[in-house]
Amino acid sequence: MRFSLLTLTLFLTAWGCEKSLAPQSPFNAATPLSEARQNFQTQIVRREASPQKPPAPPDGLLDLVRYPSPAGDLAAYLTPNPGDGARHPALIWIHGGDSCSSIDELAWTPGPPENDQSAHQFLQVDLIVMFPSLRGGSGNPGVNESFFGEVDDVIAAADFLAKQPFVDPDRIYLGGHSTGGTLALLVAECSDRFRTIFSFGPAAAIGQYGAEFVTCNPHDDKEMMLRSPTLWLPSIKTPTFIIEGSRGNSDALQFMQKNSTNPLITFVEVPAADHFQILGPANRLIAQKILADKSPTPEITLSPNEILPLLKR
Repeated sequence: MRFSLLTLTLFLTAWGCEKSLAPQSPFNAATPLSEARQNFQTQIVRREASPQKPPAPPDGLLDLVRYPSPAGDLAAYLTPNPGDGARHPALIWIHGGDSCSSIDELAWTPGPPENDQSAHQFLQVDLIVMFPSLRGGSGNPGVNESFFGEVDDVIAAADFLAKQPFVDPDRIYLGGHSTGGTLALLVAECSDRFRTIFSFGPAAAIGQYGAEFVTCNPHDDKEMMLRSPTLWLPSIKTPTFIIEGSRGNSDALQFMQKNSTNPLITFVEVPAADHFQILGPANRLIAQKILADKSPTPEITLSPNEILPLLKR
């Protein structure tokens, strides 16, 4: 079975690409994303990297560390060892924006309640938090690959985190917002390494960002499809929440929801909220749910009705 012409037409429409379309996809619909990516050599046509090294974090709150990835050693902020001899649940968080491959003061600087992208809520509880930078960001080796090699970096960050003596390797979670949410969703489609994944406001297809923000060839079907979460939702093998406000990037959420039959994916569309309002309240709630998620298998649930009252506080 191959992706239908209708599915591909909708896919191309979602990323605003006006081009003729062959009747068949180069990928088999039953193929997992991880397998489709194997032996594929992405061609980066615009090389971008940030030479700006990450600033030192506040003493005692986060440490500046380096973790090994296929691109080389990359910078990250990591909660210090609590020194209590216990193994704690841990979360990897990927910020949004054009510079989601870099890390800076946003990791510890709370924003206003209506637009708090810091994810500092996870630093306020008994939870280990890692903010990894990725290839091409924060003075790291490599270049921006627009959601391709960065998938491998996030998985490498989880491998590094699992080796820390104060982290429970069976309770590592992943979250991200906007471009970070898109990357988190692609990671969910490539790996079952995480206990649960929280993807805030992801794009359904990479072309939604516009060709000017894509460093691969935007007219190459394979390049674009391997970076577009909507085509690979069946690949997800771990509980995954796709979360967005109804006044945010909800078209992408609704598009994926209509085309998904994967019971492991929960779509959480919060009424009367935008792309940013849901972050602070939802992250406070998620932090508490992670701490309570102690059973042998993941048991986290999340619904719009739980988040909506928190927006009014």
